[in-house]
Amino acid sequence: MRKILNSFVAGLALLIFAAGPSFGQDAKLIDAAKKEGGKVVIYGSLESDSMDVVSKAFQKKTGIEVEYWRGSATKVMDRAVSEYRAGKPGFDIILTNDNPMQLMQKEGIFAKYDSPSAKDFSKDSIDPNLGPRYRNVIIGVVYNKSAISPADAPKSLEDLVNPKYKGKLVMPDPTQHTTTTQWVASLEKLMGKEKAEKYIRDLAAMKPILVESLLPAAERVSTGETPIAITYVKYAYIYGQKGAPLDYVRLGKMMGDGHYLGLGNKAPHVNAGKVFIDYFLGQESMMMIAKLGEFVNRKGVYPPLPDADKIQFVELYDLDAKGFAEKKKEYTKIFLQ
Repeated sequence: MRKILNSFVAGLALLIFAAGPSFGQDAKLIDAAKKEGGKVVIYGSLESDSMDVVSKAFQKKTGIEVEYWRGSATKVMDRAVSEYRAGKPGFDIILTNDNPMQLMQKEGIFAKYDSPSAKDFSKDSIDPNLGPRYRNVIIGVVYNKSAISPADAPKSLEDLVNPKYKGKLVMPDPTQHTTTTQWVASLEKLMGKEKAEKYIRDLAAMKPILVESLLPAAERVSTGETPIAITYVKYAYIYGQKGAPLDYVRLGKMMGDGHYLGLGNKAPHVNAGKVFIDYFLGQESMMMIAKLGEFVNRKGVYPPLPDADKIQFVELYDLDAKGFAEKKKEYTKIFLQ
C-alpha cells in the first residue's frame, strides 16, 4: 500500500507545483521566519505520506524547510512535555489528536494564535484554546462486497449483533487499543447509556475477531478474510485505490477522534510556526489531505468517498489514565471471558 500511496502523493505534488504560486501568506511574516533560520520543527502523528506532500508544497512556496518527527500520539506528548519541562522545547508545532492536545494545553505548552485561515472552518469545529479541529478520523463499519453483497450487508450498528454475522466481524481489541476503548465507551453518545450497555454485551457475544488496531482490521476486510470490520472509514477509499471491493455502511452519525495543531509558547521559530499553521489550515493544504482520503473540517472540502458530506461527526469521549484503566478492566470481563 505504501508504494501506491507514495506514487499517488508524488503525482499530487506535481499537479500542485504545476499550478504555480497562488500563496497569499503575509510576506513580512515569511521574511521574519527566514531570519529565524528558515525552518519549522513539527512533532506530530499525521501520517508521513500526508505530511510529505504538504511539506513539499509549503517549502516550494515559502522557502521554509519543514523538519517533521512522527510518533504515536502518546510518544508525541511524552517527548513534547519532557522537553518543555526541561526548558528546552525543540518543537515549534505539535500536531496530534484531541485527548493529548487537551492535556498539553493544560500543561501550558501552547501559545494562543488566531490564524486567519481559521475563518473558513465551521464554528463547531473550533476549540476556544486550540483553534480549528483540522480533521476527523472517523470509525465506522466497512465491508467487502465480494464476500457479502450490499443487500446483505448490515445497515446499522444494531445490525452488527444479528446472529447471521457471527464469525464475520473483525475489530480492534478494546482491552488493548485505546481509540477502540474510547469508541466502545462512547457508544452511549449514539444510543443512550442503558441501550449502549446492552449493545456492548451483545457485540462481545458475537465473538468478533480481535486485532491489535484499526489497520489490521482494515487489512483483513480488504482481502475478504473477514467480511465486515469496525475500522476507519477512510480505509474504504485507501484500499479501494488498490482494487479492494470495499464499501462502508451509511450510519449517519459516526464517532471518531478530532485532530488539532498548536504553536509552542516557547517555539524556537515562532514566525515559521505561524506561517506553517496559516498554510496548513488553508484551502490548498486541506484539499491535498482530503484527496488522500481524510475527513477535513474546512468548509466544502471532502474526501473522494461517496456520501462523505452526509456523515455527521460525533467526537469520542476523552478519557484520562484512570478512565482508560477502568474501561479496559470492564471490557476484559465482557470481551475476553
